[in-house]
Amino acid sequence: MEKTLVILKPSCLMRGLVGEVTKRFEQKGLRLAGMKMCQLTDEQMSEHYAQHAGKPFFQQLKDAMTVTPVIVCCYEGVDAVEVVRQMAGATSGRKAAPGTIRGDFSMSFQENIVHASDSKENAAIELKRFFNEGEIFDYKQPAFDFLYAADEL
Repeated sequence: MEKTLVILKPSCLMRGLVGEVTKRFEQKGLRLAGMKMCQLTDEQMSEHYAQHAGKPFFQQLKDAMTVTPVIVCCYEGVDAVEVVRQMAGATSGRKAAPGTIRGDFSMSFQENIVHASDSKENAAIELKRFFNEGEIFDYKQPAFDFLYAADEL
């Protein structure tokens, strides 16, 4: 099973969309393996968004992610990284397809409701960045046998 990171951004919390977004991932069949609320720091954001360092929007991006607490989530499933990215939609809410999280709830490039890992490699790095040992759990959901065909696992 593949694991991926989702951050429910301040825009998600401030707009009261936490339940709706979480519901969508669970209804899809992704298993919630870890979840916690935390206040991100400028240092964490500098590391997390290092690829944007030096760009004009870098500090604004970090400020937007630290204005309120966020909820970090670990979701698990077959092809979880790709599935979550498709569900999140295009980075810009204005360009995201209807039916995606950003397409349904965002009009912004920055205030776009969720962060989703963009690769298996980055998911592993990001999960270690935001979760401590013992904060990601392994358990079997009763419906698990009805989510995948035997040859998909």
